[in-house]
Amino acid sequence: MRKTRRRIPKRSARRRQRDVLCGVMLSARRCATWLTLDELAKLTHYPPASISAQLRHLRKPQFGAFLVQKRPRAVRTILRGEDFGTIWEYRLKRAIRRKWVGRGSRGAARRLSAQTLVN
Repeated sequence: MRKTRRRIPKRSARRRQRDVLCGVMLSARRCATWLTLDELAKLTHYPPASISAQLRHLRKPQFGAFLVQKRPRAVRTILRGEDFGTIWEYRLKRAIRRKWVGRGSRGAARRLSAQTLVN
């Protein structure tokens, strides 16, 4: 009698919200586009509050230490009653750490070991 092995299907790699958001933000960066929370919600199908939390996580060193830039969007249309308030837009920038090895003052080493931005 011949034994047959039962095939176990491979799990499809499920991307986390943070990974999806990071990918969308970095591709928008390549197009020089700033995105609002509502635009990100429409692109990713995640709620704006969750997107905001994931943007905070992307700033942390264990999740990439990205620089999340934020600015108010310039509105050129007449606002309706529910649209009052500032509309913020976001952009993600990669950051790397440089470590100074060698002689010099401690202050110079601190300055060189600070985050350096990569375009």
